[in-house]
Amino acid sequence: MSTNIFWHSQLTRNDREKLRYQRGCTVWLTGLSASGKSTIACALEEILLRDGLAAYRLDGDNIRLGLNKDLGFSREDRRENIRRIAEVSKLFADSCAVSIASAISPFKIDRYEARKIHEVAELPFIEVFVDVPIKIAEQRDPKGLYKKARDGIIPDFTGISSPYERPDSPEIHLRTEKQSVEQCAKLIYTYLRQNNLL
Repeated sequence: MSTNIFWHSQLTRNDREKLRYQRGCTVWLTGLSASGKSTIACALEEILLRDGLAAYRLDGDNIRLGLNKDLGFSREDRRENIRRIAEVSKLFADSCAVSIASAISPFKIDRYEARKIHEVAELPFIEVFVDVPIKIAEQRDPKGLYKKARDGIIPDFTGISSPYERPDSPEIHLRTEKQSVEQCAKLIYTYLRQNNLL
């Protein structure tokens, strides 16, 4: 790490909040593939934008098509993938936007590190567990990934040949086999409003 680099800032976060009339935070959606993370993130982003708020969705697949296209799916690469998403989320939150990150992020330690990045920057981090039984995720399987994993085509696939570590105490716990996309997005929006995070 270089020692001759310094963080440059002129406007403070407090200045930005006053000018934007909005606070920033990160909403971090974690869960199995096909749990509904991306769909809920899209719905939440739309609710926030329609409400006149700044929000941006950082989808795990979209990030891997650009910023993280140099990363594979080894344990080290998965960890770096989450670290980069967390750092970008922090920047959006610091700009007084709601950053909505949707990434499987299967390991507790990586989610802990993502939270820590925000805590050090004194930014709110809201972990949302998008929970679904794996049999339902497999039934949905819009990308055909579970079948490929079961057939041995995709190694180290979360929930099949690689573990998913459930969050111990997420701020929000959604159950997408029982709740609609709209209900889930509204629950997150209500949480943000009730906790003065917007």
